[in-house]
Amino acid sequence: MRPEISLAATGTLDTETQALILGCFVAFIVPILFLCVLSGAPRDRVNDFYTAGRTLRPLRGALVLSGVYLSSATVLGTTGSVAVFGYDGLFIALCTVLSLGVLLLLAGPLRERAGYTLGDTFGLRAPGRAVRIAVAVVTLCICVPYLVVQLSGAGVTTAALLGLSGPGIEKTAVVMIGALVVCTTAFGGMRGTVVIQVIKTVVLLCVALGVSAVLLHRFHWSADSLIAAAGQGSGRPADYLRPGLRFGGSAEPAATLDFIGLMITIVLGVACLPHVALQPGTAPDAAIARRTVRHTLTIVGAFCFTTALMGFAASALIGAPAILAADPGGSSALVMLAGELAGGSNADAGGALLVVLVASGVFLTTLAVVASVTLAAAGTIAHDLYTHVLRRGRTTEGREVAAARLASAGVGVLSIALAVWVQGWNVQFLTALSLAVAASSLLPALVYSLFWKGYTRTGLLWTLYGGLGCAVGLQLSGPVFSGNPLALFPDWHVDWFPLQTVVLVSIPVAFLMGRLGSSGAWRRATPPSRRPGQGPGAGERTQAEAF
Repeated sequence: MRPEISLAATGTLDTETQALILGCFVAFIVPILFLCVLSGAPRDRVNDFYTAGRTLRPLRGALVLSGVYLSSATVLGTTGSVAVFGYDGLFIALCTVLSLGVLLLLAGPLRERAGYTLGDTFGLRAPGRAVRIAVAVVTLCICVPYLVVQLSGAGVTTAALLGLSGPGIEKTAVVMIGALVVCTTAFGGMRGTVVIQVIKTVVLLCVALGVSAVLLHRFHWSADSLIAAAGQGSGRPADYLRPGLRFGGSAEPAATLDFIGLMITIVLGVACLPHVALQPGTAPDAAIARRTVRHTLTIVGAFCFTTALMGFAASALIGAPAILAADPGGSSALVMLAGELAGGSNADAGGALLVVLVASGVFLTTLAVVASVTLAAAGTIAHDLYTHVLRRGRTTEGREVAAARLASAGVGVLSIALAVWVQGWNVQFLTALSLAVAASSLLPALVYSLFWKGYTRTGLLWTLYGGLGCAVGLQLSGPVFSGNPLALFPDWHVDWFPLQTVVLVSIPVAFLMGRLGSSGAWRRATPPSRRPGQGPGAGERTQAEAF
């Protein structure tokens, strides 16, 4: 079981300060949620619900895409990784920025072939129900575990930042956040999600600047003093700024391969998450989509720089051992740092305001990312499975939007139930699983579909299912799932695969399967691309081309 996370390393907040924080938090969050719900399209139009009318200009689109990128794993996890693992944590922050380079390469082609889901994008290359089912299976296998991790972590962090604790409080927070996400997604659609993403990005930047200013003032605006104190607080000053701490500081080949695999997982996996890959489709054209990603690079790069500062400060002021004792994954670092900078039990009004700002930023981060992921999952259920597989394209826009709203509720309820069930478990394994599946399944399929004319339907199906099966199979057979004290099931022993990261194997396998499936020996009698009016699926292709 996970230990309770205290708000500060040196003490908890008094009752009056807790009441002030809770009141300010509610007064800040509630109007934002109403604004998001009221921002929904006035009519049930598919284009508005899925893409906000494709009207996002570069600056606004960059704020939205930054909000999509800056998940709680980035805000909390990267800060904790820098605090505990030093050099390795800095590399994780760098890889988050580098992943936008991958999206920059894909943004133009993705916008040119954008529909409402990834099923539409792949459907231009290989129309048919089998492809849409495969895309829906992969999308849900990525989105549901990702939602569980986000909601589970949100319950713990929000409760701790508000000065509350206990399994019941955390589960209540999970249900509350999940219910708010369902309402935001179901009633606001992409327009509501855009509003909350913009507000979230602005608030996060304010949090980053505010906390960075306070902590730099604490160290007399000297970065050298901050880094030196961080090394001492880590308990391993000689190794803090050297690679390898995240994997035990070992020079064994397996540790080196795990480090390389982690970097590849972040760079390639984050860029190909469904809710991220669909974001270029909200731009008016391909040129604006690319400009949006370039602006996002600046925003995310600046934020990741501040996470490094906050990570160093958490190590210096709290200490890596205390952070690991509260949470083996290190995600409690920002929570504990906020309490420490606020003054702990001696916090004044200024300290309480700082905690409110951090709590609001973390809460909005989770809410915004979960809303985006839920919308991507609901879209593939309503658009791919209901409209194109079940109804064969014969439905109205109003019915599809209604189906998407019901799907949002269904995905939300399932994710809430799973998050409550696994509360207290070490579920960070699920984040690695989602990123590995995205990098191993969607990335090869997108690269082949967008840049190789010889890619066939068989190759696409082999890539999607092969990458999914390989990534999931190896992840379930690795030390992050069983046989390790920090594994999801430490008492089980099915860990025959030696690496914690699987993409070094699963990505080449997916590319190879796509190549073999598209080779002449496996090509079906029907051509991979049909002209409108020729054979089954032609109507679906015509509809996709109309987007």
